[in-house]
Order: sequence, then structure tokens, then C-alpha cells
Amino acid sequence: MAKAPVVPLIMVWFTLLFALCLQVMPLAEGWQVYRPEWLGLLFIYWCMRAPDRVGVFHGFVLGLLLDLIEGVPLGQNALTLSVLAFLCALVYTRFRTYSLVQQALLVLVLLGLVQLLEQWVRTLSGDFSIHLAFLIPSFISAVLWPWLATMFLALERRLFS
Repeated sequence: MAKAPVVPLIMVWFTLLFALCLQVMPLAEGWQVYRPEWLGLLFIYWCMRAPDRVGVFHGFVLGLLLDLIEGVPLGQNALTLSVLAFLCALVYTRFRTYSLVQQALLVLVLLGLVQLLEQWVRTLSGDFSIHLAFLIPSFISAVLWPWLATMFLALERRLFS
């Protein structure tokens, strides 16, 4: 069995910061609800691909950066991305054996749980909403997962083999 290529940590951070930029990119008012969870997707990818190099600390740091950029209470996104990293560590061994469709369903569950946690924290801070539209980005992200995972695997093989 061929050993997986080792991706430099600078490449991991570059892709995560690029996802952070995509996450906060301005969209038209009606389209914001359809924005995929770019940061969550890339973070799940790197937590599953390199669990010894990306974890809860990285989620906390990226969450703090996202908190500062979005202007939400400090620690809100840091909490959710840290929980996402913890959940990824729990399902890591099973995730790698799943097909891309099964992985997409698991990504839907992981991001849905994180979105639910984020909505709960927002409710505690006073920003209350009763509709389930906050789950739409999780569905869109799950649909994008097979394409994203395939693209990054091909990119890794091409650059680091």
C-alpha cells in the first residue's frame, strides 16, 4: 500500500485561510443563506486527512479569527469549530473507510450539529430565529463534499508525490 503524501503545514494553513476568506466574502442579501460552510468543509477535510497535524487548537484559532472578522461575540465560532474538530476526531477511523456519498452524509450531520450549536449560542446572546434556514449551508456543503475531497486529493497527489 502506498503511503499518503505528507502535506506541509503551510499548505494546510493557506487553504484554511483561503476558506476563511470565502466564508466572509460579501454576498447579496438574499443569497447569504445559501453560502456553503467553506471553513467547516476545509476544516473537516484536513482533520480527516491529517488528524495528527490539524485539531482542536487549529479550530479554536480559526474560530477566533472568524469571530473578529464577523464581529460576533468572541468565542462563538471558536467554540463551534473546536467542537467540530472534536467530532471529527471521534469519527476519524470510520470516516476514512466510507465512500464519498457516505462521507457527504456524515459531513451533513457534522456541519448540521455545529450549525445547531451555533444557533443555540446565538439564541443565548439574544439573536433569536425560529426557522430552520440555518441548516441550508450544511446541505449545500454536503453536496459539495465529493467534489472538494476529490479535487484536494488530486491536488495533493500532483504537488506532493
